[in-house]
Amino acid sequence: MSAPGDVVSLRRGGVGLLACTAGTALANNYAVQPALGDVARSTGTSTAAIGLVTTAALAGCIAGFAFLLPLADRTAPRRLVTAQLLLLATGLVLAAAAHGLGLLLVAYVIIGAGASVGAQSSTIAGRGVPAERRGSAVALVAAGMSAGILLSRLVGGALADAFGWRGMLLTFAGLVLLCAAGARLWLPGERPAPTGGYLATLTALPGLLRRHRTLRRAVLTGSLWYFAFSLVWVALTVRLAQPPYGLDAAAIGLYSLAGVLGFAALPVAGRLGDRFGQRVVICASMGAGATGAALLCTGLDTPAVTAAGLALVDAGCFTAQAANQARILAIDPRRGGSLSGVYLLLYFLAGVVGSALAAPLIASGGWPAASGAVLGALLLAGLLALRPDTEASAHDTKRPGRERPGRFVRWR
Repeated sequence: MSAPGDVVSLRRGGVGLLACTAGTALANNYAVQPALGDVARSTGTSTAAIGLVTTAALAGCIAGFAFLLPLADRTAPRRLVTAQLLLLATGLVLAAAAHGLGLLLVAYVIIGAGASVGAQSSTIAGRGVPAERRGSAVALVAAGMSAGILLSRLVGGALADAFGWRGMLLTFAGLVLLCAAGARLWLPGERPAPTGGYLATLTALPGLLRRHRTLRRAVLTGSLWYFAFSLVWVALTVRLAQPPYGLDAAAIGLYSLAGVLGFAALPVAGRLGDRFGQRVVICASMGAGATGAALLCTGLDTPAVTAAGLALVDAGCFTAQAANQARILAIDPRRGGSLSGVYLLLYFLAGVVGSALAAPLIASGGWPAASGAVLGALLLAGLLALRPDTEASAHDTKRPGRERPGRFVRWR
């Protein structure tokens, strides 16, 4: 058993398992989207109402960040990840059995809450390795998440065509159960030393934001680039569906392949963050993202330029997010779940705002207004990231951007 203040380390291959788990879990928030028309017809739901499924998944995910992610600070990784994956599989089975919108929405709230295990995986990976490898570990889990999001609609649509939407959900439930078995066999069984009761942990979350300047800055910069990320993709979908483009959903969906660049850049960004510091990676990422946004500001008439702009925006946001989470974990690895919970809750709310503003911006100012807002948000995030962190943590060293390895207990 670990002593108070110790962090239980992962077995070899544990970070890879967490990356696969995170990608599989998060994919379930999006895999059903290509089949929503079939789901609506099967359950007798209107086309307008079936869109609430996506909202329910997002609401469940935000609730998971607020109420389940702090459990990573007090529950053994083996027990926590396994239990949350079982919750996710239960939600998928309930959704597959649904014959009306009510049960389907309840199921997707459960699915969203279970899918938040992806964020727990990042926290467990980041503090389960020596501090000098934290950035690489978080980046690998982030790459798993990105792959899950990137491939989810493609795989979900193919499975729905082959087995129907209910069969697709049951197939994903089976994959989730495989991940649960891997977590049960491979993740550490030691319980982290809790810093207080669960209710006390929840009530202390707002205080973490007040206490840690680094956390406040990470929330502000991260919210800006996720606002931009959410805004650009919704605005793109709305604008390309309008004249003179008039693209269908399949053609618009091909632009999502631009996210491959962000997926490929994550491992490199993780190693650079470990070597030069996370703030350097964030600044460079925002520079790349702003360059992509500037390309988008030239218009949508040239698909190659649009794809290049989206690729740079995606790569900038993905790599900055991985670096930001490593930066947050360095504040206090023992409270990584709580710190990440505060961050991700506000981060996702900023994404909701970006998504909500996309259509009004297109309606009022067209694509120049939407792309200009994206460019402004990314430039502001980059400028804020240029300011060095002045808060000292228990893992700071005299060398800027590097953390001193904490104390680790090897699990056998």
